[in-house]
Amino acid sequence: MKSVLYKYRIFIGIFVVFSAITLSLFYNALKPQKTLPIYNPADVNPELVDSTVQYVSKYHTIADFSFTNQNGKTITQKDYEGKIYVADFFFTTCGTICPKMTTNLAEVQKAIRNNPKVMLLSHTVFPEVDSVPVLKRYALDHGVDDSKWNLVTGDKKEIYKMARKSYLAVKLGKPSQLYDMVHTENFVLVDTKKRVRGFYDGTKKEDIRKLIEDIQFLSNGKEAD
Repeated sequence: MKSVLYKYRIFIGIFVVFSAITLSLFYNALKPQKTLPIYNPADVNPELVDSTVQYVSKYHTIADFSFTNQNGKTITQKDYEGKIYVADFFFTTCGTICPKMTTNLAEVQKAIRNNPKVMLLSHTVFPEVDSVPVLKRYALDHGVDDSKWNLVTGDKKEIYKMARKSYLAVKLGKPSQLYDMVHTENFVLVDTKKRVRGFYDGTKKEDIRKLIEDIQFLSNGKEAD
């Protein structure tokens, strides 16, 4: 028996290697490939979307914007052009979900610190309180890296319009209270083509881990057409 095995050792070796390669190819072919959806207003809970865009089922992108950050600099879509970014909505005096969200977004900042493709964008929902100096103090207190993370204030109507028409992320209170926004825990992932690619609960560690994984996925060029 040993002499037979020895005689055919080369053939057996080739067969084993070929079998291993074939099995690996079959496994990779059958294994579900990771994808990220592209969200349009029609795909999202209508409570989170302005009624004027609820019917839009394709080609939705983030609208142009202009706000002021914690350093008094005007921030527009040009500052995020070609970037993957995470957007959220907060206010500095929030004592409920905001502290946890800010802490978790700081973890995302840590994960993307050396990734030039990725940035963060936080909009205050109380711009009448959150002036530039207030945002600057908040940024300093929470370790915000100015090169990666903008905390922005501006016209309240414009902020709220972005929340519901672009980011599809914020519920209203009573219909009569258009600018009395119900705060949201959502982090919104936006790709380099200004498309919404994911929603994540900013208060949950498991969602933050998934967000970081999805950012890496997009950073690796897996955005889809």
